[in-house]
Amino acid sequence: MRSEASEPVDPQGRRLRNLRVSLTSACNYACVYRVPDGKRLHAQKSALPLAKLLLAVDYLKQVNDLRTLRITGGEPLISPLFDDFMAALEHFEFEDVSLTSNGQLMSRKLPVLLAAGVKRINISLDSLDPQAFQRIARGGELAGVLRGIEQALSAGLQVKINMVPLRGYNHEQVVPMLDYCLARGIELMRMGHLARDRQAFDRQFISMRELLATIAARYSFTSAATATDATAQRFSIPGLGRFGVIANESAPFCASCTRARLSSTGWLHGCLSSSRSHYLGDALELPKDEALARIRELSRQALADKQVERFTGDVMIMKVIGG
Repeated sequence: MRSEASEPVDPQGRRLRNLRVSLTSACNYACVYRVPDGKRLHAQKSALPLAKLLLAVDYLKQVNDLRTLRITGGEPLISPLFDDFMAALEHFEFEDVSLTSNGQLMSRKLPVLLAAGVKRINISLDSLDPQAFQRIARGGELAGVLRGIEQALSAGLQVKINMVPLRGYNHEQVVPMLDYCLARGIELMRMGHLARDRQAFDRQFISMRELLATIAARYSFTSAATATDATAQRFSIPGLGRFGVIANESAPFCASCTRARLSSTGWLHGCLSSSRSHYLGDALELPKDEALARIRELSRQALADKQVERFTGDVMIMKVIGG
């Protein structure tokens, strides 16, 4: 039985509540903002087998009061572990299980999601124009993604669209994307762009102020309530729907972050702004009591990696375990 006194907590009072698990580092896209060199990411040879990955989730949940789980990648739907991992989730009794995907294989994997009780999915979609889509994603097919989204909506799933606005790539697609989402009851989340190449960042970056001004030319909106642990500033268009802006540069969100990320290779990341990570694989070989003690200490170290206020990002980490 977990006691609150023994649960890892940092000086800001943050605890781990939200676990994001990367099933694979591989992706069937090579998005310009994630892999500038255009080379697709592949699964790592050191990836944990299914049993060890599930054990890591189990131990992390026993040590921390984890309440929500999000499945990520790479692209999780291409992972050979996906079906069996999803089938095992009922034993963990998370309050909420969600998925982040590019949606390319959504039509094929939708039955697996429904059987696992998933209610929410985030789809990364940066353009509704086929040519712009290809230019950014450098893989996949727009029509397949749109078909998967329609099927997910018809099945009753709550869908959010994540769009990364990039000047020179899809800036003019912001309002059409919002139109598309509002017509289908989808919440549009716009994610800020980060890059180590500061010159490229300055050329492509679009501030929250500019995004809101673009939307205001077509829609009237007001500020909406935002969850304590949310990364986005949310806005409501009365009678139509909501959108959000994840504005890492304009509106820092680190102070309330309760997320941890587990890579497919068994590394625990407390913060995407930190290059530090903590290997759980060795702990999984220990007797249970020793393993839990070790993972409790690694959880404390992961919490210590979190930024106090402002998110800066690390491209290499985001390439492997997503956002």
